[in-house]
Amino acid sequence: MLGVAASLGITLVTVGVGVYLRRSYSTGLFLGVPFTIGYISSYIYNYNYSRPAGQSIMIALASVTIAAGALVVFALEGVVCVAMALPIALAIAFPGAVLGRMIARRGVHAGAGAGMALIVPLFIGVEPRVEPPVHEVLTVVEIAAPPEVVWRHVVSFPDLPAPTEALFRAGVAAPMRARIDGRGVGAIRHCDFTTGSFVEPITAWEENRLLAFDITEQAPPMSEWSPYRDLHPPHLGGYFRATHGEFRLTPLPGGRTRLEGRTAYVVDMFPQRYWTLPAGRIVAAIHERVLRHIAALAEEEEP
Repeated sequence: MLGVAASLGITLVTVGVGVYLRRSYSTGLFLGVPFTIGYISSYIYNYNYSRPAGQSIMIALASVTIAAGALVVFALEGVVCVAMALPIALAIAFPGAVLGRMIARRGVHAGAGAGMALIVPLFIGVEPRVEPPVHEVLTVVEIAAPPEVVWRHVVSFPDLPAPTEALFRAGVAAPMRARIDGRGVGAIRHCDFTTGSFVEPITAWEENRLLAFDITEQAPPMSEWSPYRDLHPPHLGGYFRATHGEFRLTPLPGGRTRLEGRTAYVVDMFPQRYWTLPAGRIVAAIHERVLRHIAALAEEEEP
């Protein structure tokens, strides 16, 4: 129980300071905290009596899971994002548990042994600021309608059906409609999602061929599951940013059209390679939903 209590204290303090005060989803948070929880819980579990390695690891993993649940209970995070972060947290806790058991079995003084675990989280907020790389998702469909018909539904389109995909039902923002004010370069396109609107100034307008735009404002990427209403953890406000989008139309034989949807985005959370995987899947799912809708509208219009 002491190990679990220590884990809860470390987690709540570190997330409170690192995320809510310093606004940093850093190495110390995603690697240091679960490693520390694994270490301290296993160290305390083995300090007075040497326990089997399997039990020590299970205690460490249970402590990480309980700490993750505490983030939801104390309204620091939502269920979906905690569930997404839990696999990497459990993986990092494993070596921490092994090290904690090893140090405890060597009889290192309690203060020194436990204090070693606090070194890594101290790096929260002191890491150098690195500009996140830009990633891109490309989705392609072929539509049984000519480019001039498809183009009309690319520029703007009416309401999509309510989302049925599991991803969107879990709270991820789903596209609902697109509208545009003006025509040509400089016009403002709005893509409305279930969580708000994306504002998209047009940067390229080649009728029936290319529509490109910057994304200057965007809605939250998801609505978190939580026992509390209107939970808005910091990661919903700018740590995932779509920066640019485009639709490219290519005529095909037989009056068909190849339609490409492309989105550039950045993920400003460590580890970026880990978080880029779900981010890319979410962008691809949004593309698929929009492109299917455009295809259905164009093919319905074309006799």
